[in-house]
Amino acid sequence: NLLYLAQNHLNGEIPHVIGDFSELVDLDLSQNEFSGTIAVDISKLKKLKHLWFDNNTLTGVIPPEIGSLTQLEGLGLAKNQLEGAIPTEIGSLINLKHLGLGTNQLTGTIPSVIGNLKELTFLDLGINQLSGEIPTELYNLKNLLSVWLHNNDLEGEISPKIGSLTKLEKFY
Repeated sequence: NLLYLAQNHLNGEIPHVIGDFSELVDLDLSQNEFSGTIAVDISKLKKLKHLWFDNNTLTGVIPPEIGSLTQLEGLGLAKNQLEGAIPTEIGSLINLKHLGLGTNQLTGTIPSVIGNLKELTFLDLGINQLSGEIPTELYNLKNLLSVWLHNNDLEGEISPKIGSLTKLEKFY
């Protein structure tokens, strides 16, 4: 149920065969030297609750198929070289508590479907190239404790609805 190989010097592409480990619940390959793209085969891991690929050198886009991992509670893809837009399919991850996409090269706007993630307590989209306004749907996430949006190209006003985030401890 667990594949934990974090904090090593593993490199190369993440093997596509990982998608065949159908019983995996926790997959942590963070803090390695993996490169290449995130294989769509990951979407076959329907029991996955935690997916940590932080701190590698992964490139390409976040595959939209990641939205089929509806059991996910934690998704960490921060500190890679991912690019393109945040896929709207991320709004299907309704059990997500931790979403870490910071320190990449993501572009486009923050999708309004982020408002579907009612269980979210941690949101890191900082240090990317995101633009546009902060979607008002974000202010409906009542469980948020920490939000990182710093070092992007965001514009507009901060809505007075920020006051509805009563559990919020940090907003960068």
